[in-house]
Amino acid sequence: MILKGIPASPGIVIGRAFLFDSRRIVVPVRKIKDGEVPGEIARFEDALIKTRSEILEIQKRITKEMGSHHAEIFNAHLLVLEDRMLIEEVIEALKKESRCVEDAFSRILDKYINVFLKMDDEYLRERISDIDDVGKRILKNLLGAKEKSLTKLKEKVIVVAYDLSPSDTATMHRKNVIGFITDIGGRTSHTAIMAKSLQIPAVVGLEKGTDKIKSGDILIVDGSKGTVIVNPDSASLKKYHRLQQRFVKLERSFIKLKDEPSETLDGHRVELSANIELPEEIDSVISYGAEGIGLYRTEYLYMNRQGLPSEEEQFDAYKKVVTRLPGNSVIVRTLDLGGDKFLSQLDVPHEMNPFLGWRAIRFCLAKPEIFKVQLRAILRASAYGDIKVMFPMISGLQELREAIALLEEAKKELRLKDIKFNKDIKVGAMIEIPSAALTCDLLAKEVDFFSIGTNDLIQYSLAVDRVNEKIAYLYKPTHPAVLRLIKNIIDGGHKEGIWVGMCGEMAGGSGFVLILLGLGLDEFSMSPVVIPEIKYIIRNLRFQEAKKIAEKALSLPTGKEVEAFTDKKLEELMPMIRRRRMNG
Repeated sequence: MILKGIPASPGIVIGRAFLFDSRRIVVPVRKIKDGEVPGEIARFEDALIKTRSEILEIQKRITKEMGSHHAEIFNAHLLVLEDRMLIEEVIEALKKESRCVEDAFSRILDKYINVFLKMDDEYLRERISDIDDVGKRILKNLLGAKEKSLTKLKEKVIVVAYDLSPSDTATMHRKNVIGFITDIGGRTSHTAIMAKSLQIPAVVGLEKGTDKIKSGDILIVDGSKGTVIVNPDSASLKKYHRLQQRFVKLERSFIKLKDEPSETLDGHRVELSANIELPEEIDSVISYGAEGIGLYRTEYLYMNRQGLPSEEEQFDAYKKVVTRLPGNSVIVRTLDLGGDKFLSQLDVPHEMNPFLGWRAIRFCLAKPEIFKVQLRAILRASAYGDIKVMFPMISGLQELREAIALLEEAKKELRLKDIKFNKDIKVGAMIEIPSAALTCDLLAKEVDFFSIGTNDLIQYSLAVDRVNEKIAYLYKPTHPAVLRLIKNIIDGGHKEGIWVGMCGEMAGGSGFVLILLGLGLDEFSMSPVVIPEIKYIIRNLRFQEAKKIAEKALSLPTGKEVEAFTDKKLEELMPMIRRRRMNG
Protein backbone atom coordinates (compact mmCIF):
# COMPACT_ATOMS: atom_id res chain seq x y z
CA MET A 1 0.00 0.00 0.00
CA ILE A 2 1.39 3.37 -1.06
CA LEU A 3 0.25 6.54 0.74
CA LYS A 4 0.98 10.08 -0.46
CA GLY A 5 1.44 13.04 1.84
CA ILE A 6 3.43 16.25 2.09
CA PRO A 7 7.24 16.03 2.26
CA ALA A 8 8.22 17.63 5.58
CA SER A 9 11.82 16.57 6.17
CA PRO A 10 14.04 14.89 3.54
CA GLY A 11 15.55 11.43 3.62
CA ILE A 12 14.58 7.77 3.29
CA VAL A 13 14.08 5.47 6.26
CA ILE A 14 12.88 1.86 6.64
CA GLY A 15 11.57 0.50 9.92
CA ARG A 16 8.67 -0.68 12.06
CA ALA A 17 5.65 1.51 12.75
CA PHE A 18 4.90 2.70 16.27
CA LEU A 19 1.32 3.98 16.50
CA PHE A 20 1.35 6.92 18.87
CA ASP A 21 -2.12 8.25 19.70
CA SER A 22 -2.18 10.93 22.37
CA ARG A 23 -5.70 12.06 21.39
CA ARG A 24 -7.86 9.51 23.16
CA ILE A 25 -8.54 10.64 26.72
CA VAL A 26 -11.65 9.23 28.39
CA VAL A 27 -13.19 12.09 30.36
CA PRO A 28 -15.51 11.07 33.20
CA VAL A 29 -18.99 12.60 33.28
CA ARG A 30 -19.80 12.90 36.98
CA LYS A 31 -22.10 15.14 39.00
CA ILE A 32 -20.69 16.77 42.13
CA LYS A 33 -22.27 18.24 45.24
CA ASP A 34 -21.89 21.87 46.31
CA GLY A 35 -19.53 20.85 49.08
CA GLU A 36 -17.17 19.22 46.55
CA VAL A 37 -16.64 22.39 44.48
CA PRO A 38 -13.69 23.76 46.54
CA GLY A 39 -11.92 20.41 46.24
CA GLU A 40 -12.46 20.32 42.46
CA ILE A 41 -11.10 23.88 42.16
CA ALA A 42 -8.05 22.82 44.17
CA ARG A 43 -7.52 19.80 41.88
CA PHE A 44 -7.75 22.10 38.85
CA GLU A 45 -5.18 24.51 40.31
CA ASP A 46 -2.83 21.61 41.14
CA ALA A 47 -3.13 20.32 37.55
CA LEU A 48 -2.31 23.79 36.19
CA ILE A 49 0.80 24.01 38.41
CA LYS A 50 1.97 20.53 37.42
CA THR A 51 1.38 21.21 33.72
CA ARG A 52 3.33 24.47 33.93
CA SER A 53 6.22 22.64 35.58
CA GLU A 54 6.22 19.99 32.82
CA ILE A 55 6.24 22.60 30.04
CA LEU A 56 9.04 24.61 31.68
CA GLU A 57 11.10 21.42 31.94
CA ILE A 58 10.57 20.65 28.23
CA GLN A 59 11.41 24.25 27.34
CA LYS A 60 14.62 24.03 29.35
CA ARG A 61 15.67 20.82 27.59
CA ILE A 62 14.87 22.19 24.12
CA THR A 63 16.87 25.36 24.83
CA LYS A 64 19.86 23.20 25.70
CA GLU A 65 19.53 20.77 22.77
CA MET A 66 18.11 22.89 19.94
CA GLY A 67 18.38 26.54 20.90
CA SER A 68 16.16 29.21 22.40
CA HIS A 69 14.21 29.93 19.19
CA HIS A 70 12.70 26.43 19.14
CA ALA A 71 12.02 26.64 22.88
CA GLU A 72 9.96 29.81 22.33
CA ILE A 73 7.26 27.64 20.75
CA PHE A 74 6.26 26.74 24.31
CA ASN A 75 5.70 30.37 25.35
CA ALA A 76 2.24 30.07 23.77
CA HIS A 77 1.56 26.96 25.90
CA LEU A 78 2.44 28.85 29.07
CA LEU A 79 0.15 31.72 28.11
CA VAL A 80 -2.79 29.31 27.74
CA LEU A 81 -2.14 28.16 31.33
CA GLU A 82 -2.27 31.78 32.51
CA ASP A 83 -5.46 32.70 30.62
CA ARG A 84 -7.66 34.06 33.40
CA MET A 85 -10.77 34.03 31.18
CA LEU A 86 -10.44 30.27 30.62
CA ILE A 87 -9.64 29.56 34.28
CA GLU A 88 -12.56 31.66 35.57
CA GLU A 89 -14.90 30.01 33.06
CA VAL A 90 -13.98 26.56 34.39
CA ILE A 91 -14.48 27.65 38.01
CA GLU A 92 -17.83 29.22 37.12
CA ALA A 93 -18.93 25.99 35.40
CA LEU A 94 -18.01 24.00 38.51
CA LYS A 95 -20.20 26.23 40.66
CA LYS A 96 -23.20 26.48 38.33
CA GLU A 97 -23.36 23.10 36.60
CA SER A 98 -22.20 20.80 39.41
CA ARG A 99 -20.00 18.75 37.09
CA CYS A 100 -16.60 17.27 37.90
CA VAL A 101 -13.64 19.42 36.86
CA GLU A 102 -12.51 17.04 34.07
CA ASP A 103 -15.93 17.27 32.41
CA ALA A 104 -16.21 21.05 32.86
CA PHE A 105 -12.71 21.73 31.57
CA SER A 106 -13.05 19.34 28.59
CA ARG A 107 -16.25 21.00 27.36
CA ILE A 108 -14.82 24.52 27.70
CA LEU A 109 -11.62 23.43 25.94
CA ASP A 110 -13.69 22.07 23.01
CA LYS A 111 -15.58 25.37 22.86
CA TYR A 112 -12.32 27.36 22.59
CA ILE A 113 -10.96 25.06 19.87
CA ASN A 114 -14.18 25.37 17.82
CA VAL A 115 -13.98 29.18 18.05
CA PHE A 116 -10.38 29.15 16.75
CA LEU A 117 -11.31 26.74 13.95
CA LYS A 118 -13.74 29.31 12.54
CA MET A 119 -11.19 32.14 12.46
CA ASP A 120 -9.86 33.45 9.15
CA ASP A 121 -6.43 34.37 10.54
CA GLU A 122 -4.08 31.49 9.65
CA TYR A 123 -1.75 32.30 12.55
CA LEU A 124 -4.62 32.08 15.06
CA ARG A 125 -5.89 28.83 13.54
CA GLU A 126 -2.42 27.35 13.97
CA ARG A 127 -2.67 28.12 17.71
CA ILE A 128 -5.27 25.33 17.99
CA SER A 129 -2.42 22.84 18.36
CA ASP A 130 -1.04 24.86 21.30
CA ILE A 131 -4.43 24.97 23.06
CA ASP A 132 -5.07 21.27 22.36
CA ASP A 133 -1.61 20.23 23.56
CA VAL A 134 -1.90 22.14 26.84
CA GLY A 135 -5.50 20.99 27.32
CA LYS A 136 -4.53 17.33 27.04
CA ARG A 137 -1.71 17.78 29.51
CA ILE A 138 -4.07 19.38 32.02
CA LEU A 139 -6.64 16.59 31.56
CA LYS A 140 -3.97 13.90 32.01
CA ASN A 141 -2.81 15.55 35.20
CA LEU A 142 -6.39 15.81 36.47
CA LEU A 143 -6.96 12.13 35.74
CA GLY A 144 -3.59 11.05 37.08
CA ALA A 145 -3.01 9.38 33.71
CA LYS A 146 0.46 8.18 32.86
CA GLU A 147 2.06 10.50 30.34
CA LYS A 148 2.65 8.91 26.95
CA SER A 149 6.18 9.72 25.93
CA LEU A 150 8.51 9.03 23.04
CA THR A 151 11.60 9.32 25.23
CA LYS A 152 11.65 5.74 26.54
CA LEU A 153 11.40 3.73 23.34
CA LYS A 154 13.40 0.50 23.50
CA GLU A 155 13.96 0.05 19.75
CA LYS A 156 14.22 2.06 16.56
CA VAL A 157 10.76 2.95 15.21
CA ILE A 158 8.90 5.15 12.77
CA VAL A 159 6.29 7.09 14.73
CA VAL A 160 2.80 7.17 13.18
CA ALA A 161 0.38 9.74 14.66
CA TYR A 162 -2.70 11.77 13.86
CA ASP A 163 -0.60 14.76 14.85
CA LEU A 164 2.46 15.39 16.96
CA SER A 165 2.38 18.34 19.30
CA PRO A 166 5.51 20.46 19.69
CA SER A 167 6.16 18.79 23.03
CA ASP A 168 5.74 15.31 21.50
CA THR A 169 8.27 16.10 18.78
CA ALA A 170 10.64 17.80 21.19
CA THR A 171 10.77 14.78 23.51
CA MET A 172 11.65 12.29 20.79
CA HIS A 173 14.68 10.17 21.59
CA ARG A 174 16.93 10.85 18.62
CA LYS A 175 18.48 7.37 18.63
CA ASN A 176 15.20 5.45 18.47
CA VAL A 177 12.81 7.68 16.48
CA ILE A 178 14.22 7.27 12.97
CA GLY A 179 11.28 8.89 11.16
CA PHE A 180 7.66 9.91 11.59
CA ILE A 181 4.45 10.46 9.68
CA THR A 182 1.25 12.34 10.64
CA ASP A 183 -2.30 12.54 9.32
CA ILE A 184 -2.39 16.33 9.47
CA GLY A 185 0.10 19.18 9.19
CA GLY A 186 1.97 21.10 6.52
CA ARG A 187 5.49 22.09 5.49
CA THR A 188 5.51 25.08 7.86
CA SER A 189 3.94 23.43 10.90
CA HIS A 190 5.87 23.22 14.18
CA THR A 191 6.20 19.48 13.59
CA ALA A 192 7.87 19.92 10.20
CA ILE A 193 10.22 22.60 11.54
CA MET A 194 11.26 20.34 14.41
CA ALA A 195 11.75 17.35 12.08
CA LYS A 196 14.15 19.30 9.88
CA SER A 197 16.08 20.54 12.88
CA LEU A 198 16.39 16.99 14.23
CA GLN A 199 17.23 15.73 10.70
CA ILE A 200 14.52 13.05 10.97
CA PRO A 201 12.81 12.03 7.67
CA ALA A 202 9.13 12.93 7.91
CA VAL A 203 5.91 12.99 5.88
CA VAL A 204 2.86 14.95 7.06
CA GLY A 205 -0.70 15.42 5.80
CA LEU A 206 -1.34 11.72 5.03
CA GLU A 207 -5.01 12.16 6.16
CA LYS A 208 -5.77 8.47 6.92
CA GLY A 209 -2.36 7.11 7.90
CA THR A 210 -3.38 6.14 11.42
CA ASP A 211 -6.40 4.24 10.05
CA LYS A 212 -4.36 2.27 7.53
CA ILE A 213 -1.17 1.58 9.49
CA LYS A 214 -0.87 -0.69 12.53
CA SER A 215 1.91 -0.85 15.10
CA GLY A 216 4.54 -3.30 13.88
CA ASP A 217 3.90 -2.72 10.17
CA ILE A 218 7.05 -2.34 8.09
CA LEU A 219 7.23 1.13 6.55
CA ILE A 220 9.35 2.87 3.95
CA VAL A 221 9.20 6.65 4.47
CA ASP A 222 10.49 8.91 1.71
CA GLY A 223 10.56 12.35 3.32
CA SER A 224 11.83 13.94 0.11
CA LYS A 225 8.85 12.90 -2.01
CA GLY A 226 6.15 12.61 0.65
CA THR A 227 5.66 8.87 -0.01
CA VAL A 228 4.99 6.12 2.54
CA ILE A 229 4.99 2.43 1.53
CA VAL A 230 3.19 0.14 4.00
CA ASN A 231 4.36 -3.47 4.30
CA PRO A 232 6.41 -3.29 1.10
CA ASP A 233 7.09 -6.42 -0.93
CA SER A 234 10.59 -7.87 -1.11
CA ALA A 235 11.31 -6.11 -4.41
CA SER A 236 10.51 -2.68 -2.90
CA LEU A 237 12.56 -3.43 0.20
CA LYS A 238 15.54 -4.46 -1.92
CA LYS A 239 15.15 -1.36 -4.06
CA TYR A 240 15.08 1.04 -1.11
CA HIS A 241 17.87 -0.76 0.72
CA ARG A 242 19.97 -0.31 -2.43
CA LEU A 243 18.98 3.35 -2.51
CA GLN A 244 20.05 3.83 1.09
CA GLN A 245 23.41 2.20 0.40
CA ARG A 246 23.83 4.24 -2.77
CA PHE A 247 22.92 7.42 -0.91
CA VAL A 248 25.51 6.70 1.74
CA LYS A 249 28.14 5.99 -0.89
CA LEU A 250 27.23 9.07 -2.90
CA GLU A 251 27.09 11.30 0.17
CA ARG A 252 30.55 10.15 1.14
CA SER A 253 31.91 10.93 -2.31
CA PHE A 254 30.11 14.29 -2.37
CA ILE A 255 31.21 15.31 1.11
CA LYS A 256 34.84 14.75 0.15
CA LEU A 257 34.43 17.84 -2.05
CA LYS A 258 33.40 19.98 0.94
CA ASP A 259 36.49 22.17 0.86
CA GLU A 260 36.97 22.13 -2.92
CA PRO A 261 35.98 25.16 -5.02
CA SER A 262 32.68 25.20 -6.94
CA GLU A 263 34.42 25.26 -10.30
CA THR A 264 33.69 23.66 -13.68
CA LEU A 265 36.20 21.48 -15.52
CA ASP A 266 37.17 24.44 -17.68
CA GLY A 267 37.73 26.82 -14.76
CA HIS A 268 34.43 28.74 -14.44
CA ARG A 269 33.81 29.55 -10.76
CA VAL A 270 30.44 30.03 -9.05
CA GLU A 271 29.45 30.30 -5.39
CA LEU A 272 27.36 27.76 -3.49
CA SER A 273 25.61 29.24 -0.46
CA ALA A 274 23.01 28.05 2.04
CA ASN A 275 19.46 29.10 2.92
CA ILE A 276 18.82 29.21 6.67
CA GLU A 277 16.08 30.25 9.06
CA LEU A 278 17.78 30.05 12.46
CA PRO A 279 21.31 30.59 13.82
CA GLU A 280 21.29 27.00 15.09
CA GLU A 281 21.57 25.79 11.48
CA ILE A 282 25.14 27.08 11.10
CA ASP A 283 26.65 23.72 12.08
CA SER A 284 24.88 22.16 9.10
CA VAL A 285 26.03 25.01 6.83
CA ILE A 286 29.65 24.40 7.80
CA SER A 287 29.48 20.59 7.63
CA TYR A 288 28.09 20.61 4.08
CA GLY A 289 30.68 23.08 2.78
CA ALA A 290 28.58 26.15 1.99
CA GLU A 291 30.55 29.26 1.02
CA GLY A 292 28.28 31.54 2.99
CA ILE A 293 24.59 32.31 3.53
CA GLY A 294 22.69 33.30 0.41
CA LEU A 295 19.39 33.70 2.25
CA TYR A 296 18.85 34.26 5.96
CA ARG A 297 15.05 34.23 6.42
CA THR A 298 14.63 36.61 9.34
CA GLU A 299 10.85 36.35 9.74
CA TYR A 300 11.31 33.21 11.84
CA LEU A 301 12.70 35.47 14.58
CA TYR A 302 9.24 37.00 14.74
CA MET A 303 7.15 33.82 14.75
CA ASN A 304 5.85 31.58 17.56
CA ARG A 305 6.00 34.38 20.10
CA GLN A 306 3.71 37.01 21.56
CA GLY A 307 5.80 40.15 21.09
CA LEU A 308 8.20 41.55 18.52
CA PRO A 309 11.91 40.77 18.83
CA SER A 310 13.97 43.67 20.15
CA GLU A 311 16.83 45.29 18.28
CA GLU A 312 19.26 43.68 20.72
CA GLU A 313 17.81 40.20 20.20
CA GLN A 314 18.00 40.54 16.43
CA PHE A 315 21.53 41.96 16.60
CA ASP A 316 22.63 38.96 18.68
CA ALA A 317 21.09 36.52 16.17
CA TYR A 318 22.73 38.16 13.13
CA LYS A 319 26.05 38.56 14.91
CA LYS A 320 26.01 34.90 15.94
CA VAL A 321 25.67 33.82 12.31
CA VAL A 322 28.29 36.11 10.80
CA THR A 323 30.92 35.44 13.49
CA ARG A 324 30.50 31.68 12.98
CA LEU A 325 31.32 32.15 9.29
CA PRO A 326 34.40 34.40 9.22
CA GLY A 327 35.38 35.48 5.73
CA ASN A 328 32.06 34.35 4.23
CA SER A 329 29.16 36.46 3.04
CA VAL A 330 25.84 36.42 4.92
CA ILE A 331 22.84 37.84 3.04
CA VAL A 332 20.12 38.88 5.47
CA ARG A 333 16.69 39.17 3.88
CA THR A 334 14.59 41.77 5.64
CA LEU A 335 11.24 40.83 7.14
CA ASP A 336 9.10 38.89 4.65
CA LEU A 337 5.78 38.44 6.44
CA GLY A 338 2.43 37.95 4.78
CA GLY A 339 1.44 35.41 2.13
CA ASP A 340 1.66 32.15 4.10
CA LYS A 341 3.35 33.70 7.18
CA PHE A 342 1.14 35.78 9.49
CA LEU A 343 1.70 37.32 12.90
CA SER A 344 -1.38 38.28 14.87
CA GLN A 345 0.59 40.73 17.03
CA LEU A 346 1.38 42.85 13.96
CA ASP A 347 -2.32 43.24 13.14
CA VAL A 348 -1.90 42.09 9.53
CA PRO A 349 -5.45 41.99 8.14
CA HIS A 350 -6.99 38.91 6.53
CA GLU A 351 -6.88 39.33 2.76
CA MET A 352 -8.59 37.61 -0.15
CA ASN A 353 -5.24 37.13 -1.92
CA PRO A 354 -2.53 37.28 0.77
CA PHE A 355 0.31 36.38 -1.63
CA LEU A 356 -0.61 39.48 -3.63
CA GLY A 357 -1.35 41.65 -0.64
CA TRP A 358 0.20 43.68 2.18
CA ARG A 359 3.37 41.69 2.74
CA ALA A 360 7.18 41.79 2.74
CA ILE A 361 8.63 45.17 1.68
CA ARG A 362 5.12 46.65 1.37
CA PHE A 363 4.44 45.94 5.02
CA CYS A 364 7.90 47.16 6.09
CA LEU A 365 7.59 50.47 4.24
CA ALA A 366 4.19 51.02 5.88
CA LYS A 367 5.65 50.21 9.32
CA PRO A 368 9.01 52.05 9.38
CA GLU A 369 9.13 51.93 13.20
CA ILE A 370 9.31 48.11 12.99
CA PHE A 371 11.46 48.02 9.86
CA LYS A 372 14.15 50.36 11.19
CA VAL A 373 14.61 48.25 14.32
CA GLN A 374 15.62 45.38 12.06
CA LEU A 375 17.77 47.56 9.80
CA ARG A 376 19.72 48.92 12.79
CA ALA A 377 20.27 45.39 14.09
CA ILE A 378 21.59 44.25 10.69
CA LEU A 379 23.85 47.29 10.41
CA ARG A 380 25.28 46.75 13.91
CA ALA A 381 26.04 43.10 13.07
CA SER A 382 27.80 44.22 9.86
CA ALA A 383 30.67 45.49 12.02
CA TYR A 384 31.51 41.85 12.80
CA GLY A 385 31.65 40.36 9.31
CA ASP A 386 30.52 40.41 5.69
CA ILE A 387 26.79 41.00 6.08
CA LYS A 388 24.72 42.10 3.11
CA VAL A 389 21.11 43.31 3.29
CA MET A 390 18.45 42.21 0.80
CA PHE A 391 14.94 43.58 0.28
CA PRO A 392 12.19 41.08 -0.67
CA MET A 393 9.27 41.42 -3.08
CA ILE A 394 10.51 44.55 -4.80
CA SER A 395 8.07 45.39 -7.61
CA GLY A 396 9.72 48.53 -8.95
CA LEU A 397 12.24 51.31 -8.52
CA GLN A 398 10.14 53.48 -6.19
CA GLU A 399 9.88 50.75 -3.54
CA LEU A 400 13.58 50.05 -3.78
CA ARG A 401 14.49 53.70 -3.33
CA GLU A 402 12.17 54.02 -0.31
CA ALA A 403 13.75 50.96 1.32
CA ILE A 404 17.26 52.28 0.72
CA ALA A 405 16.23 55.66 2.14
CA LEU A 406 15.10 53.98 5.38
CA LEU A 407 18.40 52.10 5.50
CA GLU A 408 20.20 55.45 5.26
CA GLU A 409 18.03 56.79 8.10
CA ALA A 410 19.01 53.79 10.23
CA LYS A 411 22.69 54.50 9.48
CA LYS A 412 22.24 58.11 10.55
CA GLU A 413 20.62 57.05 13.83
CA LEU A 414 23.55 54.75 14.61
CA ARG A 415 26.09 57.46 13.78
CA LEU A 416 24.40 59.80 16.25
CA LYS A 417 24.91 57.17 18.95
CA ASP A 418 28.48 56.50 17.78
CA ILE A 419 27.67 52.82 17.14
CA LYS A 420 29.95 51.00 14.69
CA PHE A 421 28.67 49.48 11.44
CA ASN A 422 29.88 48.89 7.89
CA LYS A 423 29.07 52.15 6.14
CA ASP A 424 29.59 50.44 2.76
CA ILE A 425 27.25 47.51 3.45
CA LYS A 426 26.17 45.89 0.18
CA VAL A 427 22.49 46.14 -0.74
CA GLY A 428 20.55 43.70 -2.89
CA ALA A 429 17.08 43.24 -4.32
CA MET A 430 15.20 39.98 -4.39
CA ILE A 431 13.72 39.54 -7.86
CA GLU A 432 10.55 37.49 -7.47
CA ILE A 433 7.87 39.59 -9.17
CA PRO A 434 7.53 39.71 -12.99
CA SER A 435 7.50 43.54 -12.94
CA ALA A 436 10.92 43.51 -11.25
CA ALA A 437 12.22 40.88 -13.68
CA LEU A 438 11.11 43.01 -16.63
CA THR A 439 12.62 46.25 -15.24
CA CYS A 440 15.78 44.72 -13.79
CA ASP A 441 17.90 47.01 -15.98
CA LEU A 442 16.57 49.96 -13.93
CA LEU A 443 16.90 48.21 -10.55
CA ALA A 444 20.43 47.02 -11.28
CA LYS A 445 21.68 50.61 -11.41
CA GLU A 446 20.86 51.12 -7.70
CA VAL A 447 21.90 47.87 -5.97
CA ASP A 448 25.01 45.73 -5.57
CA PHE A 449 23.42 42.38 -6.40
CA PHE A 450 20.26 40.50 -7.32
CA SER A 451 18.94 37.25 -5.84
CA ILE A 452 16.21 35.50 -7.81
CA GLY A 453 13.40 34.12 -5.67
CA THR A 454 12.04 31.46 -7.99
CA ASN A 455 9.34 30.12 -5.64
CA ASP A 456 7.26 33.27 -6.01
CA LEU A 457 8.53 34.26 -9.46
CA ILE A 458 7.17 31.01 -10.89
CA GLN A 459 3.79 31.23 -9.16
CA TYR A 460 3.32 34.89 -10.10
CA SER A 461 4.44 34.38 -13.71
CA LEU A 462 2.30 31.29 -14.31
CA ALA A 463 -0.65 32.28 -12.05
CA VAL A 464 -0.22 29.01 -10.15
CA ASP A 465 -0.73 28.76 -6.39
CA ARG A 466 2.32 26.72 -5.42
CA VAL A 467 0.58 25.15 -2.41
CA ASN A 468 -2.58 24.11 -4.30
CA GLU A 469 -2.33 20.38 -5.00
CA LYS A 470 -5.02 20.50 -7.71
CA ILE A 471 -2.90 22.66 -9.98
CA ALA A 472 0.55 21.57 -8.82
CA TYR A 473 1.18 20.07 -12.28
CA LEU A 474 1.21 23.61 -13.72
CA TYR A 475 4.02 24.76 -11.41
CA LYS A 476 6.90 24.37 -13.88
CA PRO A 477 10.31 25.95 -13.25
CA THR A 478 11.20 24.91 -16.81
CA HIS A 479 8.30 26.80 -18.42
CA PRO A 480 9.74 28.89 -21.30
CA ALA A 481 8.36 32.09 -19.74
CA VAL A 482 10.20 31.40 -16.47
CA LEU A 483 13.47 30.59 -18.23
CA ARG A 484 13.25 33.76 -20.33
CA LEU A 485 12.61 35.88 -17.23
CA ILE A 486 15.61 34.32 -15.47
CA LYS A 487 17.82 35.00 -18.49
CA ASN A 488 16.59 38.60 -18.60
CA ILE A 489 17.43 39.09 -14.91
CA ILE A 490 20.93 37.60 -15.23
CA ASP A 491 21.71 39.55 -18.40
CA GLY A 492 20.31 42.78 -16.92
CA GLY A 493 22.39 42.45 -13.78
CA HIS A 494 25.59 41.60 -15.64
CA LYS A 495 25.11 44.52 -18.02
CA GLU A 496 25.25 46.88 -15.03
CA GLY A 497 28.22 45.04 -13.50
CA ILE A 498 26.45 43.38 -10.56
CA TRP A 499 26.40 39.68 -9.66
CA VAL A 500 23.21 37.62 -9.76
CA GLY A 501 22.30 34.77 -7.42
CA MET A 502 19.28 32.55 -6.86
CA CYS A 503 17.80 31.53 -3.50
CA GLY A 504 14.62 29.74 -4.61
CA GLU A 505 14.18 25.96 -4.59
CA MET A 506 15.15 25.85 -8.27
CA ALA A 507 18.77 26.62 -7.36
CA GLY A 508 19.10 23.22 -5.67
CA GLY A 509 17.66 21.14 -8.52
CA SER A 510 20.19 18.80 -10.10
CA GLY A 511 18.65 19.14 -13.56
CA PHE A 512 18.11 22.89 -13.29
CA VAL A 513 21.75 23.56 -12.43
CA LEU A 514 22.75 22.59 -15.99
CA ILE A 515 20.60 25.42 -17.37
CA LEU A 516 21.28 28.02 -14.67
CA LEU A 517 25.03 27.54 -14.91
CA GLY A 518 24.84 28.00 -18.66
CA LEU A 519 22.73 31.15 -18.29
CA GLY A 520 25.55 32.67 -16.24
CA LEU A 521 24.12 32.54 -12.71
CA ASP A 522 26.89 33.60 -10.30
CA GLU A 523 25.59 32.23 -6.98
CA PHE A 524 23.36 29.27 -6.07
CA SER A 525 21.79 29.28 -2.60
CA MET A 526 19.94 26.22 -1.28
CA SER A 527 19.28 23.93 1.66
CA PRO A 528 22.70 22.98 3.10
CA VAL A 529 22.14 19.24 2.62
CA VAL A 530 21.83 19.68 -1.18
CA ILE A 531 25.13 21.55 -1.62
CA PRO A 532 27.50 18.53 -1.96
CA GLU A 533 25.49 17.06 -4.85
CA ILE A 534 25.25 20.39 -6.72
CA LYS A 535 28.98 20.95 -6.21
CA TYR A 536 29.68 17.49 -7.63
CA ILE A 537 27.65 18.30 -10.78
CA ILE A 538 29.38 21.65 -11.29
CA ARG A 539 32.84 20.14 -10.84
CA ASN A 540 32.08 17.44 -13.42
CA LEU A 541 30.72 19.75 -16.10
CA ARG A 542 32.28 22.13 -18.59
CA PHE A 543 30.95 25.68 -18.63
CA GLN A 544 30.91 25.66 -22.44
CA GLU A 545 28.73 22.54 -22.37
CA ALA A 546 26.37 24.21 -19.87
CA LYS A 547 26.05 27.20 -22.21
CA LYS A 548 24.95 24.90 -25.04
CA ILE A 549 22.45 23.17 -22.76
CA ALA A 550 20.97 26.53 -21.70
CA GLU A 551 20.76 27.73 -25.31
CA LYS A 552 18.93 24.55 -26.36
CA ALA A 553 16.57 24.71 -23.34
CA LEU A 554 15.59 28.27 -24.25
CA SER A 555 14.64 27.16 -27.77
CA LEU A 556 12.22 24.44 -26.62
CA PRO A 557 8.49 25.35 -26.65
CA THR A 558 7.26 23.59 -23.48
CA GLY A 559 8.45 22.98 -19.94
CA LYS A 560 7.89 19.25 -20.38
CA GLU A 561 10.29 19.17 -23.33
CA VAL A 562 12.86 21.16 -21.34
CA GLU A 563 12.64 18.65 -18.48
CA ALA A 564 13.02 15.69 -20.83
CA PHE A 565 16.05 17.35 -22.44
CA THR A 566 17.81 18.17 -19.16
CA ASP A 567 17.05 14.70 -17.77
CA LYS A 568 18.66 13.15 -20.81
CA LYS A 569 21.70 15.42 -20.51
CA LEU A 570 22.05 14.66 -16.82
CA GLU A 571 21.90 10.93 -17.62
CA GLU A 572 24.60 11.31 -20.26
CA LEU A 573 26.90 13.49 -18.19
CA MET A 574 26.39 11.99 -14.72
CA PRO A 575 24.34 8.78 -14.74
CA MET A 576 24.62 8.15 -11.01
CA ILE A 577 23.13 11.57 -10.22
CA ARG A 578 20.26 10.89 -12.59
CA ARG A 579 19.54 7.49 -11.01
CA ARG A 580 19.59 9.02 -7.54
CA ARG A 581 17.15 11.70 -8.65
CA MET A 582 14.75 9.20 -10.27
CA ASN A 583 14.73 6.69 -7.46
CA GLY A 584 15.20 8.87 -4.40
